[in-house]
Amino acid sequence: MLLPLLLQAALLTQAPQEKLYDDAFWKRWSDSNAELSGYELTVSRYGVPRKGTAVTAFVTESCSASRRVVLPAGSKDKSDQYQVIKLNLVQDFSTGLYDYNLMTSAFVTLESANGRAAGSPAKISFTSQEWKGQIFSQLLLDERSARLQTNSYFDGEGDEARTLEVPADALAEDALLLWARGLAAPLVASGQSASVPCLLSLERTRLQRLPTTVATVQLARAKERERLKVPGGEFEVEWASATIENGPVWRFAVETEGQRRVIVWEANDGRRAELLGSHRLRYWELNGPGGENALAKIGLSPRAARTP
Repeated sequence: MLLPLLLQAALLTQAPQEKLYDDAFWKRWSDSNAELSGYELTVSRYGVPRKGTAVTAFVTESCSASRRVVLPAGSKDKSDQYQVIKLNLVQDFSTGLYDYNLMTSAFVTLESANGRAAGSPAKISFTSQEWKGQIFSQLLLDERSARLQTNSYFDGEGDEARTLEVPADALAEDALLLWARGLAAPLVASGQSASVPCLLSLERTRLQRLPTTVATVQLARAKERERLKVPGGEFEVEWASATIENGPVWRFAVETEGQRRVIVWEANDGRRAELLGSHRLRYWELNGPGGENALAKIGLSPRAARTP
């Protein structure tokens, strides 16, 4: 009886890596476009709910294994390349007189690289700009560890560089939007759950001045489906959740058909984001006059020329 149970456990740990990046994945994500989505955002800062906007950009790219940077299209040094899917999450909100501008980048490997299996986080970076100062943090994941670099304007956080022990099967809290869509390991089927190590969010640990550590996250995906109406439309969704040890509980309403976009994400710390609009495009090419007109495709409006 024990042998079949062990075999089943082995299959459960191996299958996600094989199914994550199949032909359907590459048919969608190898067209040189990014998926850009706008969200209506609510966050809690200084104990008060704040309204703002969030933008997610999902795109596949080639990275340098040695330098951990995105390579230009057509780079010829194939020996140092590996493929990733990258999430850029930009969040903007005001706190009274001044605003916050946050950006998180999460890189997940699409193949084995630097000692990590396909579906693993390879690099996480976070920046915060507000009128009091700036923060930058970066994690580079190696086979059994991660190199953490932090630079901050705040006393006691100055310049830091250290190495963390990170298990090979660890997820990253900053990559949960990728996991919820089935774009990062482990693959959790509807009605199923899994428990894995998790690197705590650079955004959360920096803004709350907490140590960056590894905790346990309980992942689950509901079997039931429901209709959910948001500013961007009405969608059939399933809910995925991530309960972090001594941390927040995250919930993600994921589109059940087609693109499997995240329609809503929320946490029990007061955060909630609702989809405004979504479009696939090469947004980096729309940096000239008139490019701002494409914001309407993701439910956003151009910024005012200046504050009145």
